[in-house]
Amino acid sequence: MIDGREDQAAGLRRLFRHTPPTVVAFYATGRHRARHAVLTAHRIAGQHQKVLLLDEAVGDEALSGVLGLGSGPDLLQMLDGRLTLSDLLQPVVGLFGRIPAAAAALALPLLDKARRACLLEALRVLHHYAEVVLIHAAHDSAKDPSPFVQAAPQRLLVAEASASGASESYCVIKQLASAGAGSMHVAVAQAHDSADARNFFISLQTLVRHHVGVPLLWLGEVERDDLAAGLARTLAPPLAHGASMVFLQRLAGVGFSPSAQ
Repeated sequence: MIDGREDQAAGLRRLFRHTPPTVVAFYATGRHRARHAVLTAHRIAGQHQKVLLLDEAVGDEALSGVLGLGSGPDLLQMLDGRLTLSDLLQPVVGLFGRIPAAAAALALPLLDKARRACLLEALRVLHHYAEVVLIHAAHDSAKDPSPFVQAAPQRLLVAEASASGASESYCVIKQLASAGAGSMHVAVAQAHDSADARNFFISLQTLVRHHVGVPLLWLGEVERDDLAAGLARTLAPPLAHGASMVFLQRLAGVGFSPSAQ
């Protein structure tokens, strides 16, 4: 558990003794999006990984309902000093926990330097405790990805093997590509078997290649494959131990609004 009394200097000292986490932005599609997203988090966690969910989705798209949690206070609310990270973190069995982050992601470009530094420091401290940080975004937000999604070194699409999953997956990929995103991992959920999952991926890959041009990387079946190993295996060597640093540096560089001082 996070010690709410831990100051910034102590957090940074501890951070240097910890292997930084992998940071992945992910979307889920199909009729059971939230359920697939939660299952994916647990599959990535396996028996040992500490997975932190930064949940940007709200309402029915948020993961709180599937996890049996309340909506909870947003990461942004720690900036007024009344809440600590311990107050914000919602523990989840099998994971490190969930923190709602929709407001924080939306507000980041508007924050002044002091508040932005405070938010980035909070993320650094959270990264110390996690081995994987999953930024969950609603599928219909891909047309305007948040700074958190854009800063993530890796992107993952959890595609339900269904007609709605296929159409929503194509839409997410196309919208992210229009926003400047590059390659994306794909994990297939709810396929009949391995062959069905592969065929679904190949069909989606062919469609995207012809009409969008963004490379798709096969990660595996959500229910059967080692997703954590797949993400680690396909991560470029310079990012293998620096994904967290890249993520935070990109967030620090997000443009200020004209009124931010």
